[in-house]
Amino acid sequence: MTKILGISAFYHDSAASLLVDGRIVAAAQEERFTRKKHDSGFPLNAIQFCLSEGGISGKDVDYVVFYEKPFPKFERLLETYLAYAPRGFRSFLMAMPVWLTEKIFQKRNLIKSLETHIDSDADWQSKILFSEHHLSHAASAFYPSPFESAVVLTMDGVGEWPTTSIAIGSGNQLEIVKEIHFPHSLGLLYSALTYFTGFKVNSGEYKVMGLAPYGKPIYTKTIMDNLIDLKPDGSFQLNMKYFDYPAGLKMTNKKFAELFGGPARESEADLTQREMDLAASIQEVTEEVVLRIARSIAKETGNRNLCLAGGVALNCVANGKLLRDGAFDNIWIQPAAGDAGGALGAALAVHYLMLNETRTVDATGNDMQGSYLGSSFSQSEIEKRLTDLGAVFETLSDTQLINETAKALSDGKAVGWHQGRMEFGPRALGNRSILADPRNSDTQKTLNLKVKFRESFRPFAPSVLRENVSEWFDMNTDSPYMLLVADVAKSKKQEMTAEQEALFGIEKLNVRRSDIPAVTHVDYSARIQTVHEETNPRYHALISKFNELTGCPVLVNTSFNVRGEPIVESPEDAFRCLMGTDLDLLAIGNSILYKAKQPAHLVEDYKDKYELD
Repeated sequence: MTKILGISAFYHDSAASLLVDGRIVAAAQEERFTRKKHDSGFPLNAIQFCLSEGGISGKDVDYVVFYEKPFPKFERLLETYLAYAPRGFRSFLMAMPVWLTEKIFQKRNLIKSLETHIDSDADWQSKILFSEHHLSHAASAFYPSPFESAVVLTMDGVGEWPTTSIAIGSGNQLEIVKEIHFPHSLGLLYSALTYFTGFKVNSGEYKVMGLAPYGKPIYTKTIMDNLIDLKPDGSFQLNMKYFDYPAGLKMTNKKFAELFGGPARESEADLTQREMDLAASIQEVTEEVVLRIARSIAKETGNRNLCLAGGVALNCVANGKLLRDGAFDNIWIQPAAGDAGGALGAALAVHYLMLNETRTVDATGNDMQGSYLGSSFSQSEIEKRLTDLGAVFETLSDTQLINETAKALSDGKAVGWHQGRMEFGPRALGNRSILADPRNSDTQKTLNLKVKFRESFRPFAPSVLRENVSEWFDMNTDSPYMLLVADVAKSKKQEMTAEQEALFGIEKLNVRRSDIPAVTHVDYSARIQTVHEETNPRYHALISKFNELTGCPVLVNTSFNVRGEPIVESPEDAFRCLMGTDLDLLAIGNSILYKAKQPAHLVEDYKDKYELD
């Protein structure tokens, strides 16, 4: 048996994965264990989990693969500085010590960390390999996909040099055939607007996507005329006189601010119509770039299958438009599309490209196992941990747990749902989720402000039974990873009055727009997760019971955490979140805990516990 450990680390979203004879055994992000959002450190806990899940030690590992190559990345840093010198001297001085002491000698540092923390007796020197950043992304998307052959589009901020790449996959082979290089990056353009609208880069991009429907794309032409030179085939260049990110400490500069009528919004300042319109505009530009590239490569290759990876692939609105565009018949998106997924892709690249192993395609698309690849806890372990915490709980049969939880949801309760294996990637997919009734108009506001402690404009996603998706949404395809957006079905919509249509921005939030208002965005769209009995039978059973009680096969599904907190990993994490928020109950394994029955001294103040993301 060949055992390959994949690692991504030292930039953001560190993670580890374990591949055994080509089968994905485990994968997890470090942040879930350390409770530090986007943790970029050495993924010690994630590695230990993967090895434990595989029942092996460090000595048993055949290869350790890092997801990118440090020297080309350092080369980019030096060349960029020389190109922009003397501008950016301060940022160069800040970066050099870290590079010269840590990052450039990545192999040495990895060996030291593995020897110190994982297994001092293993011959790590002979095991370590390095993949390329975009090859790792492409491999993470193609090899678990249900396609014998496919085009793979990777778009992100930047790897070593590439920011956009096109690869062709066939059988066990994968080759990158086209690239766009730094500083020209769609991901960094989106991040620049993220920064300018007052959100954190590498964390707030999804907020911009969620904010976009509140605005109008009045700045699209300004962006197209000044910031990006977009060709008919989707290739592009950015006008670097408006950006500081290649050599500075900020994403944008004074020229950028002048272009959009004033300085960047300060974090936590009130959102204005300008920010909403900027969000709508950059979202429209992003969609146009993605569509042009897709149409071009579909025409050029004749291939009808497309795989997506890289941070831009998490833009589910663009993904939904791409699917509806029809340039490709089939689209498969890696659920851990960002850098965390690079750990998995690096391992897959070694298995197929270096070792030339035979690839067997799972036409059902279940090689990713629903992305349920993280840690889990036995019922006895759950009960012991809850008891040690001083929690008051009742343990039920499977049927009783499903019935009681579904009844609580139908009564308007907010439920913490901690079941089975933790998800790999940024989305909660029904195993580490907060659930609620989508029919209630107050659910979105209540969950945002009293449970999640986040901005009121943020939309929630629906989990819907796969067999019922076309009855409730304008789509009839699988979307197991919550990475496709579609409109609510016409039969479920409630048309707005002329007065309601005239509302601006956040004023639209309180307008009931469908039979499931809690998961219907202001433009009637929804970020859909289809729930399949084969991959998550317990979650499927819960929604089925809720449907039996209410006639609605849909639940609100948001990640089990508060603002700035990583998604919960352990029973302890889940219990603390219950006690620090306005959640009504927690269902963990077969145990159920009501907030009202817990000892008063265990209540926590969670609102300011985590740094705002």
